[in-house]
Amino acid sequence: MKVLAILGSPRKGGNSEILLNAVLDGVKAQGGNAEIIRLSDLRISPCIGCGGCDKTGKCVVDDDMQPLYDKIIAAKRIILASPIYFYGITAQAKAFVDRTQALWSRKRLLKKKGDWLDDPERKGFLVSVAATKGERVFEGAILTMRYAYDAMGMEYGGEMLVKGVDSRGEMKKNEKVLDEAVLKGKAFAS
Repeated sequence: MKVLAILGSPRKGGNSEILLNAVLDGVKAQGGNAEIIRLSDLRISPCIGCGGCDKTGKCVVDDDMQPLYDKIIAAKRIILASPIYFYGITAQAKAFVDRTQALWSRKRLLKKKGDWLDDPERKGFLVSVAATKGERVFEGAILTMRYAYDAMGMEYGGEMLVKGVDSRGEMKKNEKVLDEAVLKGKAFAS
């Protein structure tokens, strides 16, 4: 199974990336493979709200998001990994999500049909780490990703969420959580 992993953290080697890699270890243990897209290495502008995609189903903004549309459409599974910033996903991840409006337009406004829109096997997964231990700290990210995956023609297929991780690299020390992440990756890939 091919998995597209979208890394929304601006920090290389941070806790979100460590947790994502553990989930991907589970994917690989199931015989899957993954392509990691590091959003901080790309130039993805925010949605400009021009409505161009409402007419054609294609975004008019010419930047590094354009090649990602084909990757999203081709993927059976997508994982978005993001730390929590002010109870939501990062700006890099949010720009990516907002630009999937073009896919939503194809699906909802233009009523397009196609394998990627009608494939019940397509699923999305959220990996997220938060410094705070707030009871509702992941609610904004979960809600955003449920709707984002719907726009991508996917069912929300689960999450790996860890609170109270603040220090850089702290995730490496939590073997129990990393083992759980591997198990969740295996389940997601099967």
